[in-house]
Amino acid sequence: MAALPTTDIFEFDRFHLDRRGLFRRDGNAVLAPVEVGSRALDVLRVLLERPGDLVSRDEIMAAAWPGIVVEDNNLTIQIAALRRVLDQDRANGSCIQTVTRRGYRFVAPVARVDGGPHSAVQTMLQSSDRQRPRLSIVVLPFTNLSDDPDQQYFADGITEDVTTDLSRLANMFVISCNTAFTYRNKHIDTKRIGYELCVRYVLEGSVRRSGGRVRITTQLIDAEKDAHLWAERFDSDTGDLFALQTEITSRIANALGIELIAAEAARPTDNPDALDYILRGRAAGLKPVSRAAHAERIGMFEHALALDPQSVEAQSLLAGALANRVLDGVSDAEAVDIARAEGLVAQALAASPHYAPAHIAKGDVLRAQGRSQDAIPEYETVLAINPNAAGVLDVLADCKLLTGSIEEVIPLEKQAIRLSPRDPRIGWLHLRIGQVHQLQSRIDEAIQWLERARGAVPELPFVHLLLASAHGLKGDTERAAAELAEARRLHGGDRYSSIANVKAFRGGYWGAPKIRDLFDATYIAGLRKAGMPEE
Repeated sequence: MAALPTTDIFEFDRFHLDRRGLFRRDGNAVLAPVEVGSRALDVLRVLLERPGDLVSRDEIMAAAWPGIVVEDNNLTIQIAALRRVLDQDRANGSCIQTVTRRGYRFVAPVARVDGGPHSAVQTMLQSSDRQRPRLSIVVLPFTNLSDDPDQQYFADGITEDVTTDLSRLANMFVISCNTAFTYRNKHIDTKRIGYELCVRYVLEGSVRRSGGRVRITTQLIDAEKDAHLWAERFDSDTGDLFALQTEITSRIANALGIELIAAEAARPTDNPDALDYILRGRAAGLKPVSRAAHAERIGMFEHALALDPQSVEAQSLLAGALANRVLDGVSDAEAVDIARAEGLVAQALAASPHYAPAHIAKGDVLRAQGRSQDAIPEYETVLAINPNAAGVLDVLADCKLLTGSIEEVIPLEKQAIRLSPRDPRIGWLHLRIGQVHQLQSRIDEAIQWLERARGAVPELPFVHLLLASAHGLKGDTERAAAELAEARRLHGGDRYSSIANVKAFRGGYWGAPKIRDLFDATYIAGLRKAGMPEE
């Protein structure tokens, strides 16, 4: 009889057996390792594979001591060791029954769980093997308890802002709210979420908005113990919403046992109507890249700015949205969008020089103008405030690529993926990794990453263009032509009609000389093989 595969997982009484060994649950359902010899564990696995069945002594000996001749009393010793551990406080006799001169039977109820490499349980175990940062947290989507289901955007905005505020705490590791949103409306216990995201703490909450009043309830949970550490309810006028958020953040910081670094965030407007549109625009930004999503996002920020023309937040977010519409290749008037964004970001920074979203917007405008070197300090300023900003790590990686530091790109993107593994813009992160592989002539790896990107952002023209080039380099001209046609269809303009037009994008800037040479040798060469004409 063969020994059990190491991926099998068994649950019985208060015990858990997996590839790491034997564990006992305490009163808080936390697993603690049990000291027991490896030979005893081999014997236990044999019995657990056939609960309720008589297993002969010979079968157990063959599995636990394969190819070795040992005396019968060795098995008796291991059974005794198991009973000392498993039978503590057991009222109904031993869980291992002896059948005289024949063998043993495991009589306690046993649950066998799939522990294969792709199972949810195995994923949790792999995550639990990593050490969780002491001050690590995920803010789950706040539940909308308002009578109007369309108010969900308001709850999402609270989630995002609380996540941002927590990220400003010293030494805090905060999972991106974009990844947190993937847990919306899923009944998953906090221990499992902690395992999956490798965090110690989970913040849950709800928002009830009625007229001019808002009630926010929150609870902080130790994900390792599934224990509630702190809970609070906040009532306020919606016009005082920002002060309410500051109070929430301060109390969470105290509950985690650290001092809150007091810093007033730039809150240029307390107009609830303008805030409504800002939050709706943020919610639209979580949707996959498309012309419609960009139009919705920009429209919401335009409404906010119309209601409060002095709002630094609205100016910054609108500027960033306009610049990103150009960068994503779905703008019908690129020069107009860039000019408008440049003016808005200048206004925002003049009014609030240290406002992080304004620096992000300026960096985005500079990238859209082909000025990646100038954009780097803007993004680094933001990362100094919030090192957990996965999206900023991504765009910084793009700047590093174009300025010649190609070796920094993949580490930055992988760090961003770790912080926000379920980010709605994950396709961009995969795209840049694939792009680096392509530039360094690792075409098979490039295609793998670019196909992941295409699956995540199928309406992004650039991913199809990169795939057209990669397949062209591989000699698969049919697939290359199909991807090129899709890129042209999605863009709708003439940018991808010729090599000359492709090179003219970003003002003709394709990076530092060594990067430009790599583009010419791989990306541009692949487009030629895909059938793109020179003019």
